[in-house]
Amino acid sequence: MAIIKFWRACFVAFLGAVGAGAAAAEEPAAQLLAAAAQGETTRVRELLARGAPLEARDAQGNTALLRATQGNHAQAARVLIEAGADVNAQNQMQDSAYLLAGAQGYREILDLTLRHGADLKSTNRYGGTALIPACERGHVDVVRTLLQAGVDPNHVNRLGWTGLLEAIILSDGGPNHQAIVALLIEGGGDVNLADADGRTPLAHARQRGQRETVQLLERAGARG
Repeated sequence: MAIIKFWRACFVAFLGAVGAGAAAAEEPAAQLLAAAAQGETTRVRELLARGAPLEARDAQGNTALLRATQGNHAQAARVLIEAGADVNAQNQMQDSAYLLAGAQGYREILDLTLRHGADLKSTNRYGGTALIPACERGHVDVVRTLLQAGVDPNHVNRLGWTGLLEAIILSDGGPNHQAIVALLIEGGGDVNLADADGRTPLAHARQRGQRETVQLLERAGARG
């Protein structure tokens, strides 16, 4: 009986040691994720120097770079990207640092991702490129940057919409969205590419009373 108790105690101790070792191995990853989320650039740099895993993920699939991007912590993101963080790694919501920066209008982080291998054809959970939500949200400079980088202005997402359609359908047609429509036209956007129901950008603009946008489209040869 005493022998059984002895070996049982040894086994429990072994399991405790294994658990402690696993917790110690996970600790630098958790610390890096937390530091990135808070934009603690110096701490991020220190943890990386101590060997914290660059691509570790939280329960939602976020890497440290994604967590820095979510908070628009550009300097922390820079340290992570320059250390080799994957700018295209996607979380469970299918956001990557590149896609999220484009959608949110985080120019500094977006520029960093573009200089470090951003996949211009990657898509979000709606099947859209970074350009499409940027058009919807009125991020004029981001739209210009993405078009210059080579993002397809005529990509169609799962809703059946292009960036041009979203700039019309999901906006009030104000100055920012007018500027975006002009950029898309200049960048090769097809002004007659209709939605899944066959309604053209011009038809949507007319329906919404977006006069300036209607004029831009008509000058570019839009029909509908």
